[in-house]
Amino acid sequence: MALAGLPVPWLAALFGVVAITVGAWLIARRSRDQRWGRLVAIDAGRAATFRSERYHLIGRPDAVRRRRDGTLIPIELKRRPAPAGGPFRSHRVQLGAYCLLLEETTGRAPPFGVLRYADAEIEVPWDRAARQLVLATLTEVRRPYDGRAEPTPGKCSGCRWAEGCDASMASPSVRR
Repeated sequence: MALAGLPVPWLAALFGVVAITVGAWLIARRSRDQRWGRLVAIDAGRAATFRSERYHLIGRPDAVRRRRDGTLIPIELKRRPAPAGGPFRSHRVQLGAYCLLLEETTGRAPPFGVLRYADAEIEVPWDRAARQLVLATLTEVRRPYDGRAEPTPGKCSGCRWAEGCDASMASPSVRR
Protein backbone atom coordinates (compact mmCIF):
# COMPACT_ATOMS: atom_id res chain seq x y z
CA MET A 1 0.00 0.00 0.00
CA ALA A 2 1.24 3.52 -0.78
CA LEU A 3 0.48 6.81 0.94
CA ALA A 4 0.19 9.88 -1.30
CA GLY A 5 1.72 7.94 -4.17
CA LEU A 6 4.92 6.93 -2.34
CA PRO A 7 5.71 3.27 -1.75
CA VAL A 8 5.84 2.37 1.95
CA PRO A 9 9.65 1.83 2.04
CA TRP A 10 10.24 5.31 0.60
CA LEU A 11 7.80 6.83 3.02
CA ALA A 12 9.51 5.09 5.96
CA ALA A 13 12.90 6.30 4.72
CA LEU A 14 11.58 9.85 4.40
CA PHE A 15 10.20 9.79 7.96
CA GLY A 16 13.50 8.37 9.19
CA VAL A 17 15.51 11.17 7.58
CA VAL A 18 13.16 13.80 9.00
CA ALA A 19 13.33 12.24 12.49
CA ILE A 20 17.15 12.08 12.40
CA THR A 21 17.39 15.68 11.17
CA VAL A 22 15.02 17.02 13.82
CA GLY A 23 16.74 14.96 16.52
CA ALA A 24 20.17 16.27 15.52
CA TRP A 25 18.87 19.83 15.51
CA LEU A 26 17.37 19.42 18.98
CA ILE A 27 20.58 17.90 20.36
CA ALA A 28 22.68 20.70 18.83
CA ARG A 29 20.35 23.34 20.21
CA ARG A 30 20.30 21.75 23.65
CA SER A 31 24.08 21.54 23.81
CA ARG A 32 24.32 25.18 22.62
CA ASP A 33 21.86 26.22 25.32
CA GLN A 34 23.69 24.20 27.98
CA ARG A 35 26.76 26.38 27.54
CA TRP A 36 24.87 29.10 29.44
CA GLY A 37 23.78 26.69 32.18
CA ARG A 38 20.71 24.72 33.24
CA LEU A 39 17.34 26.30 32.43
CA VAL A 40 15.61 27.39 35.64
CA ALA A 41 12.95 29.79 34.35
CA ILE A 42 11.36 30.78 31.07
CA ASP A 43 8.76 33.44 30.31
CA ALA A 44 6.32 30.83 29.01
CA GLY A 45 5.38 28.41 31.73
CA ARG A 46 8.03 28.53 34.45
CA ALA A 47 8.34 32.31 34.43
CA ALA A 48 10.24 33.97 37.24
CA THR A 49 9.44 37.53 38.20
CA PHE A 50 12.25 39.36 39.97
CA ARG A 51 11.67 42.41 42.18
CA SER A 52 13.91 45.02 43.72
CA GLU A 53 12.47 47.29 46.39
CA ARG A 54 15.73 49.23 46.43
CA TYR A 55 15.48 50.19 42.76
CA HIS A 56 11.67 50.00 42.51
CA LEU A 57 12.07 47.64 39.58
CA ILE A 58 10.27 44.48 38.51
CA GLY A 59 11.15 42.30 35.53
CA ARG A 60 10.82 38.88 33.97
CA PRO A 61 13.61 37.76 31.63
CA ASP A 62 12.66 35.52 28.72
CA ALA A 63 14.88 32.78 30.19
CA VAL A 64 17.15 32.31 33.18
CA ARG A 65 19.90 29.71 33.32
CA ARG A 66 21.89 28.53 36.32
CA ARG A 67 25.61 28.03 35.79
CA ARG A 68 27.59 25.31 37.54
CA ASP A 69 28.85 27.84 40.08
CA GLY A 70 25.23 28.73 40.96
CA THR A 71 25.06 32.16 39.33
CA LEU A 72 21.97 32.94 37.31
CA ILE A 73 22.26 34.27 33.75
CA PRO A 74 19.39 36.22 32.14
CA ILE A 75 18.70 35.55 28.48
CA GLU A 76 16.65 37.98 26.41
CA LEU A 77 15.21 36.72 23.13
CA LYS A 78 14.88 39.02 20.13
CA ARG A 79 13.17 37.94 16.93
CA ARG A 80 15.13 40.28 14.69
CA PRO A 81 18.62 39.69 13.33
CA ALA A 82 21.49 41.06 15.41
CA PRO A 83 22.08 44.76 14.68
CA ALA A 84 25.18 45.29 12.53
CA GLY A 85 26.68 47.83 14.95
CA GLY A 86 26.10 45.70 18.05
CA PRO A 87 23.14 45.56 20.42
CA PHE A 88 20.92 48.62 20.61
CA ARG A 89 21.14 50.71 23.77
CA SER A 90 17.58 49.75 24.67
CA HIS A 91 18.44 46.04 24.42
CA ARG A 92 21.52 46.51 26.62
CA VAL A 93 19.49 48.48 29.19
CA GLN A 94 16.77 45.82 29.29
CA LEU A 95 19.28 43.00 29.73
CA GLY A 96 21.21 45.08 32.28
CA ALA A 97 18.02 45.63 34.27
CA TYR A 98 17.57 41.85 34.45
CA CYS A 99 21.19 41.49 35.61
CA LEU A 100 20.56 44.11 38.30
CA LEU A 101 17.39 42.33 39.41
CA LEU A 102 19.15 38.96 39.60
CA GLU A 103 21.97 40.52 41.60
CA GLU A 104 19.54 42.17 44.00
CA THR A 105 17.37 39.10 44.56
CA THR A 106 20.11 36.45 44.76
CA GLY A 107 22.99 38.46 46.22
CA ARG A 108 25.26 37.31 43.38
CA ALA A 109 25.98 39.41 40.32
CA PRO A 110 25.79 37.56 37.03
CA PRO A 111 29.03 37.97 35.06
CA PHE A 112 27.02 38.64 31.90
CA GLY A 113 23.62 38.40 30.24
CA VAL A 114 22.81 37.00 26.80
CA LEU A 115 20.97 38.68 23.95
CA ARG A 116 19.79 35.93 21.62
CA TYR A 117 18.90 37.32 18.20
CA ALA A 118 17.49 35.33 15.30
CA ASP A 119 20.98 34.88 13.85
CA ALA A 120 23.40 35.37 16.75
CA GLU A 121 23.95 35.22 20.49
CA ILE A 122 25.76 38.09 22.13
CA GLU A 123 27.21 37.85 25.62
CA VAL A 124 26.88 41.28 27.25
CA PRO A 125 29.11 41.79 30.30
CA TRP A 126 27.49 42.89 33.55
CA ASP A 127 30.15 45.31 34.69
CA ARG A 128 30.46 48.81 36.11
CA ALA A 129 29.67 50.50 32.78
CA ALA A 130 26.55 48.36 32.27
CA ARG A 131 25.39 49.12 35.82
CA GLN A 132 25.89 52.87 35.28
CA LEU A 133 23.91 52.71 32.03
CA VAL A 134 20.97 51.01 33.78
CA LEU A 135 21.01 53.33 36.79
CA ALA A 136 21.28 56.44 34.58
CA THR A 137 18.34 55.22 32.51
CA LEU A 138 16.26 54.56 35.64
CA THR A 139 17.02 58.09 36.86
CA GLU A 140 16.09 59.55 33.48
CA VAL A 141 12.74 57.76 33.15
CA ARG A 142 11.74 58.69 36.69
CA ARG A 143 12.12 62.42 36.10
CA PRO A 144 8.92 64.35 35.48
CA TYR A 145 8.27 64.90 31.80
CA ASP A 146 9.40 68.39 30.86
CA GLY A 147 7.68 68.65 27.48
CA ARG A 148 10.84 68.62 25.39
CA ALA A 149 9.49 66.11 22.88
CA GLU A 150 10.08 67.16 19.33
CA PRO A 151 7.33 65.66 17.22
CA THR A 152 8.19 64.31 13.81
CA PRO A 153 6.02 62.54 11.26
CA GLY A 154 8.06 59.37 11.84
CA LYS A 155 7.55 59.41 15.60
CA CYS A 156 3.91 60.41 15.52
CA SER A 157 2.55 58.44 12.56
CA GLY A 158 2.46 55.11 14.39
CA CYS A 159 1.80 56.39 17.90
CA ARG A 160 -1.45 55.24 19.43
CA TRP A 161 -1.49 58.30 21.72
CA ALA A 162 -1.08 60.88 18.93
CA GLU A 163 -4.69 62.14 19.06
CA GLY A 164 -4.52 63.08 22.74
CA CYS A 165 -0.90 64.22 22.78
CA ASP A 166 -0.13 67.92 23.06
CA ALA A 167 3.22 67.38 21.32
CA SER A 168 1.84 65.26 18.49
CA MET A 169 2.06 66.19 14.81
CA ALA A 170 -1.71 65.59 14.83
CA SER A 171 -2.17 68.38 17.37
CA PRO A 172 -3.25 71.68 15.72
CA SER A 173 -0.84 73.68 17.91
CA VAL A 174 2.14 71.72 16.56
CA ARG A 175 1.29 71.71 12.83
CA ARG A 176 3.21 74.25 10.87
